[in-house]
Amino acid sequence: MSNSDRILTYYKRYWGKLLLGCLSVLFTAIFGLLSPKIISLAIDDLQLQITQQKLITYGGLLLGVATLRGIFLYSQRWILVVMSRDIENDLRNDYYDHLQKLSLDFFQQNRVGDLMARATNDLNAVRMLVGPAIMYFLNTIVVSLIAIPVMIAISLKLTVLVVISFLGVAIVTNFFSTQIHNRFEKIQEHFSSITARVQENLTGTRVIRAYVRENYEIEKFGDLNEEFVGRNLGLIKVQALFGPLLRSLVGLGSVLTLWYGGNLVATNAISLGKFVEFNLYLTLLIWPMIALGYVVSLYQRGMASLKRINSILNTEATIKNEPKSTISIIKGTIEFRNLTFSYKEKPVLKNINLKIASGQTIAIVGHTGSGKSTLINLIPRLFQAPKGMLFIDGQDIKDLPLSLLRESIGYVPQDTFLFSDTIAENIAFGVNKTNPQDIEKAAEQAGLLVDIETFPKQFETLVGERGITLSGGQKQRTAIARALIRQPQILILDDSLSAVDTETEERVLGHLKNVMKGRTSIIVSHRISTVKMADLIIVLSDGEIIERGTHESLIAKGGDYAALYEKQLLEEELAAT
Repeated sequence: MSNSDRILTYYKRYWGKLLLGCLSVLFTAIFGLLSPKIISLAIDDLQLQITQQKLITYGGLLLGVATLRGIFLYSQRWILVVMSRDIENDLRNDYYDHLQKLSLDFFQQNRVGDLMARATNDLNAVRMLVGPAIMYFLNTIVVSLIAIPVMIAISLKLTVLVVISFLGVAIVTNFFSTQIHNRFEKIQEHFSSITARVQENLTGTRVIRAYVRENYEIEKFGDLNEEFVGRNLGLIKVQALFGPLLRSLVGLGSVLTLWYGGNLVATNAISLGKFVEFNLYLTLLIWPMIALGYVVSLYQRGMASLKRINSILNTEATIKNEPKSTISIIKGTIEFRNLTFSYKEKPVLKNINLKIASGQTIAIVGHTGSGKSTLINLIPRLFQAPKGMLFIDGQDIKDLPLSLLRESIGYVPQDTFLFSDTIAENIAFGVNKTNPQDIEKAAEQAGLLVDIETFPKQFETLVGERGITLSGGQKQRTAIARALIRQPQILILDDSLSAVDTETEERVLGHLKNVMKGRTSIIVSHRISTVKMADLIIVLSDGEIIERGTHESLIAKGGDYAALYEKQLLEEELAAT
């Protein structure tokens, strides 16, 4: 969708307010333009005879016109500015809604800080475009369309002189609008870099302090800010020159009016009242001409920002919900058929053939970079498996409703993420309705209840941003509890016990054995102690399955799995010693 089509989409939602606002602008201009006519009549009439009745009549007319103009001026500002806030609200909601629907690969390629800058600074610029810019532009058009014909009726030659000076306004405006657009677009891009830098530094504050890089980061942030100031100064210089040039060109029209118009009055070509009327109309045109420069600035800023927002809204999700299957329940049978998967044209998985029966527990082991996480990320469709290579309950995974698929999966990713909320809210995150008993049961199954009972506020304890107040093991077990409370048919644990000690691991696994009964469970781990109880263990190496079997059969085989097991036994003995 183009930028103009995007704006029209939102204007259609508020066409009633837009219409009323435009009518208010029209009546504001009409009543404002009546004043010069009344003053003209008053001057010519009072030159003949000054009476109290005439003064009261003309004064009353001016007061009435000013009052009506004030009412419609208030109305236009209230309606159009409120409309711009409504559009801003809708656009922000649509932007956020669209981000929620985009696939994981999008967020791997775009910085969070940049996306946040578009949702704040850019959205504000768009609001100024759809509200105040429209209001001032319409006012300029209406005043010009009404005032210029009246001025022509007074004196064609005098009007031509004024219009010639206004042509210079058009030329200057066209030149400066391009400059403003290009400079503001670069400013917004750099603002995104600043936002991204701040977001990364605040998130990685532990690493910065651990490596004593505070001064380095302060210096880098200062450099970014200095460049941001420099780019803004460049824009300010252009805008600072733009305003005075417009005023000079408009002032030229006033000089020509005084010179030529004075001669017309002296030769009785026009009356004094008509000359005053012409000057008042010219005065009323000055502000719209100056405001035109402001409108151009708002327009170029707004269009530059809308282009940045629109580029996100026009991005299509690579993983779409296009269900062809009508099944309503997932039982949990998973089958990979000759699956080959590439990421950024680099082969990650090759010829994977694996069938996991419903209720079966399998484990995946392998060295770092062997493709373990990629394999399990295909199951909830965080990455898209090629068609005809991954099946759930005999159905191609692309044909299943996306919501049904993901609601049937309890997924604990390798990178544990907790929200800045209470432990209870973090555990209950994946379900719509729950109760304290369900939350407590899930915490117990995850081996977390013992820890929670030692906290002063227990389940109401705030975990801080990304769970910063919890240990690594506590965060992992909170994430496991979040998956278990859903009572999923498929449970995926991606190295989710790596941060707990051996004793805690045994306790958690003891609970999980009961939870896994009747559920399809997939465990990814580097620890043999975590996976040896699985019904089936597969060993990945360079994206291929090189071994498969039970713990005992793989030990007896004496391959990579047995070597990994012996290495871990030796490490445990050395640690004990």
